[in-house]
Amino acid sequence: MEYSDREKLLKMKAEYNHIPVPKTALTGVMAGIKKAEKEKRRIHIMKITKRTAMTSAAAMAAIIIMANASPFTANAMEDIPVLGAIAKVVTFRTFKDAKDNYEAQIDIPKVSINEKDNEKVNLSIEEYADQLISEYEKRVAEDMAGDGHYSVTSGYDVVTDNHKYLSLRINTTVIMASGTEYVKIFTIDKETGNVVSLKDLMKDKPDYITGISDNIKKQMTEQMAADESKMYFLNTVEDSLSEFNHISGDESFYFNENGNIVIVFDEYEVAPGYMGAVEFTIPKEVTGF
Repeated sequence: MEYSDREKLLKMKAEYNHIPVPKTALTGVMAGIKKAEKEKRRIHIMKITKRTAMTSAAAMAAIIIMANASPFTANAMEDIPVLGAIAKVVTFRTFKDAKDNYEAQIDIPKVSINEKDNEKVNLSIEEYADQLISEYEKRVAEDMAGDGHYSVTSGYDVVTDNHKYLSLRINTTVIMASGTEYVKIFTIDKETGNVVSLKDLMKDKPDYITGISDNIKKQMTEQMAADESKMYFLNTVEDSLSEFNHISGDESFYFNENGNIVIVFDEYEVAPGYMGAVEFTIPKEVTGF
């Protein structure tokens, strides 16, 4: 009896499936299957662990962001147990005014650490805000803008919030004939609750002024060499009074995400007005941090 091609293929497949497998080969195959299943389970567990870690990190980041987002959100989260000192920054009050050619909006923040208001820091912040308000009111009373325009805008950002320090940056822009930018940073030691100055931070490093100043001058020189649009008051023969010689230790500063100290200068302080407020990141080999 003759078979069709399809029947021949089916007959060959059936014969192939009934070929006996040697015991040693069968053992090897089964061992390979078990090894593959074990590896698959290991990869699955690793994925779950990684996903859990990422979720935990994201949750912690969300807690910190939400705690600083608004008074309502922050108050609702006060009972959540967390590790380490948690800082909360909210707008305590806002000075707002608009009349004739004058306009002001000054947001005044309040800092609390571990659910307790930091009265000493908050008093310093209020005193700084009161200076801005007083200067604005003086301008209005004396009509110093005349037919021009005078405005003050002041807001804040948290630029450092790690396990040890909180840095609150207050940015103020004053516009009259032109705009001027001022920066004041309160860097707070979370453990003591005190504002830390550069002098405090470097008290055990007697040569810090020279080291940091030389590094800033080096950065200024390199930036001007690389970009002709950049200009600093460095080696200026025309106006030696404005030339940058060294820091004082009272400059505003914060820690960046890598733990480096970043020193901030007001507009016009070390560079022409068009440069705005300028910052210099100081390497750890210079500061020792």
